[in-house]
Amino acid sequence: MLLLNILSSPISIALVALSVTAYYLVPYFTSYQSLSKIPGPFIAKFSNIWVAYAARRGRKFAAVDGAHRKYGKMVRIGFNHVSMADESALQVVYGHGNGFLKDHYYQAFVVGTTGVFNTRDRAEHTRKRKIIAHAFSPLSVGEFEPHMTSNILRWTNQFDKMASQNSNGSGSTFNIMPWFSYLAFDIIGDLAFGAPFGMVDKGRDEAEVQNIPGGPIRYTSAVDVLNRRGEISSTLGWMPALRPYAKYLPDPFFRKGVKSVQDLNGIAVAAVASRLDAVEKGLDEEKAGRKDLLTRLIQGKDANGERMGRKEVTAEALTQLIAGSDTISNTSCGVFYWILHGERAAPGTIIPKLQAELDAAIPSSAAVADYASVKHLPFLRQCIDEGMRMHSTSALGLPRIVADGTGVDFEGAHFPPGTVLSVPSYTIHHMAEIWGNDVEEFRPERWTRLNDRQKMAFNPFSYGPRACVGQNVAVMELQIIIGTLFRRYDFELHQEKLKSHEGFSKKPVECYTSMRRRL
Repeated sequence: MLLLNILSSPISIALVALSVTAYYLVPYFTSYQSLSKIPGPFIAKFSNIWVAYAARRGRKFAAVDGAHRKYGKMVRIGFNHVSMADESALQVVYGHGNGFLKDHYYQAFVVGTTGVFNTRDRAEHTRKRKIIAHAFSPLSVGEFEPHMTSNILRWTNQFDKMASQNSNGSGSTFNIMPWFSYLAFDIIGDLAFGAPFGMVDKGRDEAEVQNIPGGPIRYTSAVDVLNRRGEISSTLGWMPALRPYAKYLPDPFFRKGVKSVQDLNGIAVAAVASRLDAVEKGLDEEKAGRKDLLTRLIQGKDANGERMGRKEVTAEALTQLIAGSDTISNTSCGVFYWILHGERAAPGTIIPKLQAELDAAIPSSAAVADYASVKHLPFLRQCIDEGMRMHSTSALGLPRIVADGTGVDFEGAHFPPGTVLSVPSYTIHHMAEIWGNDVEEFRPERWTRLNDRQKMAFNPFSYGPRACVGQNVAVMELQIIIGTLFRRYDFELHQEKLKSHEGFSKKPVECYTSMRRRL
């Protein structure tokens, strides 16, 4: 009672108000005064509340895009954060040798040990990336294909059953988005942990969780956990002061999100444990014939010849689990939708051309497209690139902090050290100034005549030394998945728009379709 009386006294209230005012106003008038002329939402001049609220709603990409349409190319979206919707800013913000660091935002994605995705230290990132690059060498990538193929084959077996449910062979209308998630999880499980999660065979979202090595195992909905983890980490990344107290906040979004962060790490711990135990007991993985991503991570060495320990391998496997499931499932569904939407908008211009190209390249006896058959198909790649532009799975502007020297200048504005800069991929992918008046239309043919601005603006995997190290595997997987789908089935789209919700990446909410086997 005494404490309550003290806290509710006029002096205490005045001190709290003064502290809050100083916390938000002092940086505005001192450290970041040079940003005062950059337009943006009023509250964003003093705090990150505006961008954090947009992240909490799963609509950061839309909020930032709307701000750019209202205020222009440079928008202040946080007290020290400027979003730059200009393709030439990609080199400034993400290019080699610019002295920038990943922002403190990424610390919200760390669980115990940092991985190549969320480490902020330059030297540590260089060390980790060297090891990871070994795992994604051309030789390694070629060895991944059998694992992809076996899982896609089980996936198409399930689709064959669904397509034959009706007498006309068209199947019933269903939401295909979860099935993209099941496939992506099973493939990355096979690659990063040594065995698929079994979601495709079971037709449901389920994975083992072990929060500590050797601890009890339980089951959870992995896709749901991954979605919540992205949402909570993206939100708390902008409000780091809330992180220690998130699980105590009355909004269940935070309580459930914190639990999902722990569960997702538990999925990686459970999946990695058996493989690492085998290695530590002296079993030879290579002689056993297992050539996958986890084997490469275990065998990889840094510049000093040192290998990663158990915690670090688990952290990197978790990074690949997130990137290989979330990014692939969201992107493949987005590309799938836009191909069908483009055909619906202009009948006879997309699907017949794509299927003719696939029919000529893929043997009729093949249930799953092999990479050699599809990797050089021009129209397939054009459809995938245009789908990635339209959907923009990596939609948010990845934040970088100006860390060295006296700052950086761009377009007449000065950004001192401590300023956070980002380039929003979704916005530059949807600027008519760059892509033309048909920017909101699915036009694969635009990729046959790209100009220099368009080539620079296309940014699905980020840019520079911190770009996605697994992008070649991602494109390979997309080509095999999309090639197999449209070679094997005819689809009909049953929804007008593709609604999305954003955690760290932008995820289609649902995608309803029906299908039948092609003769």
